[in-house]
Amino acid sequence: MDLVLGVDAGGTASRAVLATSDGTVVGRGTAGPGNPVSAGPAAATAIGTAIRQALGPFPATSVAAAVLGVAGVCGPTDHPFAPMCHDLGLTCPPTVVGDVVTAFAAGTPADSGTVLVAGTGAIAARITGHRVTATADGLGWLLGDEGSGRWIGLQTVRAAVRDWSGPLGRLVAARSGATTAEQAVRWAQSLPLTEIGALTRPVCAAARDGAPDAARIIVAAVRHLIATLDELAAPGPVVLAGSLLVADTPVRDGVLGVLEKRKVPTGTARDPAAAAAWLAARQINRHPPEPLHRALLGTHPIIS
Repeated sequence: MDLVLGVDAGGTASRAVLATSDGTVVGRGTAGPGNPVSAGPAAATAIGTAIRQALGPFPATSVAAAVLGVAGVCGPTDHPFAPMCHDLGLTCPPTVVGDVVTAFAAGTPADSGTVLVAGTGAIAARITGHRVTATADGLGWLLGDEGSGRWIGLQTVRAAVRDWSGPLGRLVAARSGATTAEQAVRWAQSLPLTEIGALTRPVCAAARDGAPDAARIIVAAVRHLIATLDELAAPGPVVLAGSLLVADTPVRDGVLGVLEKRKVPTGTARDPAAAAAWLAARQINRHPPEPLHRALLGTHPIIS
């Protein structure tokens, strides 16, 4: 039996999916962070652990094709994983792609279009033939990632220290433990980036409840994300990915509202590891890609 392997390796976790070449999932695995930029050599170890879990009782030699979608990878040779694959016993050389490619494939069976990702960071990528041909933003929290979760958190802290008695000041106080604006400034200057990013959830909730200051930050985030998308001006469907655009958030609502007015076909990324397995299956399965996509990822309503 020919099996295919898909991996989604990001800054939070590594996930692997093992499937038959016709789209039946037979194994899954999860391990630690797999971004080689932030996790270093430990990334390959985490990816290997997730793959071992997914393989279960199946021999590694039964894998006929593998695709690894890895955060921090720009090209197919940026971060070779040959030693890890050798240790696992995989005999097929894996195709390594950036995680934006698998995010795009997780939302549509089309081979070209655009993916807009907004989670901790933010980036848009033009995908052509399942390859990245252009990007916008993705510059990190200091220089960009506009509209991302961390960006929303930073805007919240900036607004809070200017109006400490307001509702955003109370949100920051609850997260930081600061009792004055001066204490909040010192807290922010120590760069507790995870805690700053964690402000996104309560700000989204406050915006949904009609808090004007929170709503202004969310509106600005949507505006920045649409501007990032517009930098690419790519034809084809747009896939929304990342926690802010996949979950039920006012950021997703705002971005969808703009794309619906423009009548842009829009999908939502589901399981990037399963999408990686789909890409792997396409290497050995000559049947039409749409039924195989449905088998691995379910039916994707395309909003237009």
